Amino acid sequence: MNDSSEALIFGFQVSAEGTVKALAWEDLAQWSCQDSSSWTWLHLNRHSPQAHTWLSEKGAPDALVEAALLQQDSRPRIVRHNDGYLLNLRGVNLNPGASPEDMISLRMWATKGYVITSRASRILAAEDVKTRFESGHPPNGTGGLIALLAQRLVVRMGPVISELDEEVDELEDRLLQKDTQSSMSSVNRFRRTVLTLRRYLAPQREAIGSFQRDSDGFLTREEQHSLRDTHDTLVRHLEDLDMIRDRALLLQEQMVEERAEAMNTRLFVLAVISAVFLPLGFITGLFGVNIGGMPGVDTPMAFTILCIGIVMFSVGIVCWFRRLKWL
Repeated sequence: MNDSSEALIFGFQVSAEGTVKALAWEDLAQWSCQDSSSWTWLHLNRHSPQAHTWLSEKGAPDALVEAALLQQDSRPRIVRHNDGYLLNLRGVNLNPGASPEDMISLRMWATKGYVITSRASRILAAEDVKTRFESGHPPNGTGGLIALLAQRLVVRMGPVISELDEEVDELEDRLLQKDTQSSMSSVNRFRRTVLTLRRYLAPQREAIGSFQRDSDGFLTREEQHSLRDTHDTLVRHLEDLDMIRDRALLLQEQMVEERAEAMNTRLFVLAVISAVFLPLGFITGLFGVNIGGMPGVDTPMAFTILCIGIVMFSVGIVCWFRRLKWL
């Protein structure tokens, strides 16, 4: 694949009558953002040098927009700039071999006449929207495109959060089976996953909510309602993540308590054993001195009597511990 095909992942131009035309990289040489008879969506590869050059020379209206579309990392945000909006939204990484919590960014520059999006990794939500264009059913305008992209990004989070909910159920089952050693490391990894997802979803909720409230004149009423539904769905996802996070925290605390209790039990057993055998060690040590005057030296039954005494003494100590409810 050559550089030009890597620069423009796909692009579409929609006429006033709703006719969709697919764009190639070569079409961008004649493309004009001032064309009022149609609106355009261009989806670029942020890692392509040709995309950088095109944005610098023609695509981006100024350096701020260019930097926003090409920057390496940023949190979800939506900022009004001149006659358009700079948007950065995140989606779960559903690419093969990737971890969903390694969220990928979709950067956008949107005006009434065109939308430029850029990404570093494949975003399935953008491809969902692409199929709408290819089937001849595009959104009504750039505002509808933004609302649809935000919706697909949020919808694709649902199965991932459901899997996390099922995973915390499995961790609870393993805890009930007393598999504490393996569960502790699993819970630690699980909590990091949940916290990473929440780190980006919380500001994304605020960004979408702000855009929905402050986009009068850019979004139609129908598009605002769609964006509000997307915002509500994202709020539910965050509530689910909060509940999953709390359940994982309770699991971790319970595991720590069980491990501490098991350790205390082992220490208590060792203390009881020491309490039983320490006096016996003193007795055997005392009778083991090799000096004159030791009782029973000339008595054949002395060793038997000593052993019986030791056993009775041990039984007495155990009975005493039981009476004190230490055993």
